[in-house]
Amino acid sequence: MVSHKNEWCGLPVYDFPGPEDQAGTKLPDAGAVAWRVSVDTYDAEETWPEAFARFTAAVDPGAVRAIVVGAWEEAYENGPEKVIRALLDARGRLTSLRGLFLGDMESEECEISWITQGDVTPLLDGFPDLEEFGVRGGTGLAFSAAAHRRLRSLLVETGGMHAEAVRGVAACDLPALRSLELWLGTDQYGGDCAVGDVAPILDGSRLPALRHLALVNSDIEDAIAAAVASAPVVARLTSLDLSKGVLTDEGATALLGGQPLTHLDRLDLHHNYLTEPLRQRLRETLESAGVVLDLDPGHADEDEWDGRVWRYVAVGE
Repeated sequence: MVSHKNEWCGLPVYDFPGPEDQAGTKLPDAGAVAWRVSVDTYDAEETWPEAFARFTAAVDPGAVRAIVVGAWEEAYENGPEKVIRALLDARGRLTSLRGLFLGDMESEECEISWITQGDVTPLLDGFPDLEEFGVRGGTGLAFSAAAHRRLRSLLVETGGMHAEAVRGVAACDLPALRSLELWLGTDQYGGDCAVGDVAPILDGSRLPALRHLALVNSDIEDAIAAAVASAPVVARLTSLDLSKGVLTDEGATALLGGQPLTHLDRLDLHHNYLTEPLRQRLRETLESAGVVLDLDPGHADEDEWDGRVWRYVAVGE
């Protein structure tokens, strides 16, 4: 379950009103908020490009600092190609744009793994001054190897991220990137990546400024933790996040047996399947060194059926 963004690019998110409400609404200053532009995905009165055209006519596009793209019409069937085209067509007027999020939908609008995405690389290519970029939804999601000199934060939220998309992100040249968060998801919803697909990220050679790394919501979290234990990028991180996934004692033991993590400010392991002895070892090793450790809420839900124990990522469908 994921919720709407209430903050993006350091700004509160403001919903641009629909056509019936716009006339009676006093709008905030163009640069004071992150503007969410959205339509009803099931019964839209207008297309997303039409709503965006109203938006750019109502505010000063040159002062807009952040845009959050919400639902577009029939997002469970249609990709964001028309949305991306509308944004790119307006790039000459969006001269102050620094933050962009694509696909901010709650489950009532479209489940995360039902959101139809596409190739989002044109947005990175088209907005070279962008500093924060995020996208939600893994179906059809594609990244080509891109070079972006100013991007500082990249967030990809999925219930299942295909290996090709993971490899695309890993191949990007992002020298200014300080924060990278990938929700890798489960193979039930297309999350078919392996540890080797994130190896260039863990090597860190294309990410010299990286300080926060999150490889989360994965059903191969144990294997990721084992790879992180010896990953070169970890030494320069201040924050590491391996939460929301199927992390068991195997993965936690690998972390404890690898390179020291006591230099971290924060280690997030919430939504885990750790036994109490491993949880205690983590506390004794890391909290005593001043690391803020998130182990809550302890054991995540698991089912036993047909002689097997079934464990789940935090966000799937």
